[in-house]
Amino acid sequence: MEFIVTGNAVRDLRAAKGLSQAQLAVAMGVSRQTINSVETGRYIPSLALAVALARYFGSTVEEVFDVQER
Repeated sequence: MEFIVTGNAVRDLRAAKGLSQAQLAVAMGVSRQTINSVETGRYIPSLALAVALARYFGSTVEEVFDVQER
């Protein structure tokens, strides 16, 4: 079984908390560029980062990331 990420809600969730990309990056222990790349879909985060983002926003991975079975 293979899955692809077709989108995410990271930008909207971050903005709703009034956070900058840099602030979220510090909270996640990654660079601001990583957060930007996740938000724009240029980078699919590791499972660990995806789970960390979901937990940070009080959501599930499925609520934060649009995952489709290929």
